Amino acid sequence: MDFAVVEDRKTVPDPIAREKSLLQRMKPDRRWFVVPIALVFLSLLLATHYYVAVRLIWGPVWPAGLVTFLLWGLAFLGTTLILQPLAQRFLPVSLAAWIVWPASVWMGVLFGLLLLLGASELITRPLEALRLLDSTHSVLIARIRAAVVLGILAPLTFWSLRQGLKMPEVKRVEIELTRWPMALNGFRIVQISDIHFTSIRGAGFARSLTRCVNRLTPDLLAVTGDLVDGDAQLLGPELEPLRDLRARLGVYFVTGNHDHYSGPDPWVARVRQLGMDPLRNEHRILGDHDGAAFAIAGVEDHSARHLPGEHAEDLDAALSGIPENCPILLLAHDPATFKAAQKGPVDLQLSGHTHGGQIWPFHYLVRLSIPFVAGLYQRGAAKLYVSRGTGYWGPPMRFGAPAEITEIVLRSPGL
Repeated sequence: MDFAVVEDRKTVPDPIAREKSLLQRMKPDRRWFVVPIALVFLSLLLATHYYVAVRLIWGPVWPAGLVTFLLWGLAFLGTTLILQPLAQRFLPVSLAAWIVWPASVWMGVLFGLLLLLGASELITRPLEALRLLDSTHSVLIARIRAAVVLGILAPLTFWSLRQGLKMPEVKRVEIELTRWPMALNGFRIVQISDIHFTSIRGAGFARSLTRCVNRLTPDLLAVTGDLVDGDAQLLGPELEPLRDLRARLGVYFVTGNHDHYSGPDPWVARVRQLGMDPLRNEHRILGDHDGAAFAIAGVEDHSARHLPGEHAEDLDAALSGIPENCPILLLAHDPATFKAAQKGPVDLQLSGHTHGGQIWPFHYLVRLSIPFVAGLYQRGAAKLYVSRGTGYWGPPMRFGAPAEITEIVLRSPGL
């Protein structure tokens, strides 16, 4: 089949453009929220580190020299969490890595510590209330608690790091679409999402990922947002290996919330240099000489409307002008877009954003805000596939939610 882009449409009526411009001017200035958010973050950071110090350093009454060493280490690791976002935005990649590595690993370890210490409280507090634990043995109890928590945490941390840093597995999914043309039965899409390139995951991973994707020889490659975390000028060169990504009908990209945090316009310009086609509330119609055609549409991230800048998700603009009987594939970083997309003519939406929870039991928290966490969903005739992500955010760890490169095979009805 000889495919080509037969239509490229991005049309927004003038009244809508004026309304969006008015809404943009009404957006609150983000600077008003920086100070209170920073204060809340610092307060939580201080409280969690103080709790860890009480339970694992002061409570067990270790020798004075060891206590001093552990407290300085705890203070250093807490400081890296404060410096991490600044390092990613302002320092060269090679220097930023010295801060980002310990901060990222400590973020995951701290979460594990808080989870296990919290579980220990659920055991010890009732026993103390029932006077089954003697307070005169509090030091012994504290040392047993520390030994058990660290004994459980150490292998879990090793396993999670191994799962987070290895190459993602290829997950093959077959999806039947009611309106999918029989001539295109077996059409293959490879989806990568939520890579989160940073100073500690750069050119080396980009080369390995490119080789893995190209071995799958996809018909179309979809990059569904959160490609980066960092400044485009500093981090942009690390993505150079992605220039070699190949798909028969092209590589299409949509922004995620972290791409917007990192500066959407410079990054969109960079991915365009790398040969990707950004879909910013627009679509392309791909067709062959036999008349079989479909539309590939993409929207800005769902949360972009809350961020500074002129960009916002506009599903109507992305779908405007698509012929009535044309099947539609929608790329949208946030699965929340599906709530609107399922009501329209969209046949399949590809999303990411959730990481599948990344580290158990985060998927329970994700489900509270987004009912679509990972895998395939259907509402009426519309279907949604949510990738667990190809990289990681924050801790370079995964537990119970392995990363994936998704190979999606589209089937016509009855085949």
